[in-house]
Amino acid sequence: MQKNMRVAMYYNNRDVRIEEMPLPEIGAEELLVKVIASGICGSDVMEWYRVKKAPLVLGHEISGEIVKLGEKVKDYKIGDRVFVSHHVPCNTCRYCLNGNHTVCQTLHTTNYYPGGFAEYIRVPGLNVDRGVFLLPEEMSFEEGTFIEPLACVLRSQKMAGLKPGQSVLILGAGISGLLHLLTGRSLGVTKVIITDINESRLKIAKELSADAAINAKENLADCLREANDGRLADLVIVCTSALPAFLQALKCVDRAGTILCFAATEPGVDLPVPVNDFWRQSIKILHSYGAGPVDITEAIELIRAKVIAVSKLITHRLSLSEAALGFKLVAEAKEAVKVIIEPHKS
Repeated sequence: MQKNMRVAMYYNNRDVRIEEMPLPEIGAEELLVKVIASGICGSDVMEWYRVKKAPLVLGHEISGEIVKLGEKVKDYKIGDRVFVSHHVPCNTCRYCLNGNHTVCQTLHTTNYYPGGFAEYIRVPGLNVDRGVFLLPEEMSFEEGTFIEPLACVLRSQKMAGLKPGQSVLILGAGISGLLHLLTGRSLGVTKVIITDINESRLKIAKELSADAAINAKENLADCLREANDGRLADLVIVCTSALPAFLQALKCVDRAGTILCFAATEPGVDLPVPVNDFWRQSIKILHSYGAGPVDITEAIELIRAKVIAVSKLITHRLSLSEAALGFKLVAEAKEAVKVIIEPHKS
């Protein structure tokens, strides 16, 4: 096997370089996985978060093929098609035992090496034990890149208590907002209204069955009432880090409703919450980060069964040498929805 491999090394959103590094050596309990497809996540272009750790190889939405096994690995074989979870929980701490896997300290300190925007990754033993999932025969590699983001959406909607018959307002029509739209539809919500400042994304949202797609520059509360039988929303999901969206969420949630912060602002940004009003109206605010093993298993089944048709969200398929373009497209948030890097594509 080759001695070196190519990676897309991230320096900042405008500086992503194709570099070479040694092919990872694996230990007895580890795997070497050939990355076939790797999605660019919106968090990959959160420059304020990423640049302080640069240079590094990003990418955590991968699917690929096992090409080498450590001698102690028994549950997999060379040629297996897999999704690999980058963060895995310990499953034994007080947080995991209470169902809060995404705040487990182990989850926050595990990863595969060097990152998904590489030709190959080394999967540590802990990830092999609880973070490798076989792709169903019906699932393509590119569909496999949606497992992690869809799992995050599923977990957050469960936390928010989303029920059939509710109305949902989604702030932000990027990939996470559109996944929330498709997932909410699959659960039978009555109304799904989505906002963005990008008209092309609003058009896509309408094509994907949004009841209304509203430009976020409008008087949103009034537009929401008009689209939702005179009511505000039972659930407001914030899928953008822009502070104005969080402020809009405070004004668009109905009595006894919930605001779900699926995105985060930059550090140091405070949100002025009308505590007294929310107290009287029984309004909840909650956050959701990441996904646990159960959420991943559910996401795989929903994609396999075509309940969530993720392929229609793909707008760009690029080679590794085009990674800089991919980051540019995602950071600009204009024409791109889902950008997938194929490291072995010529």
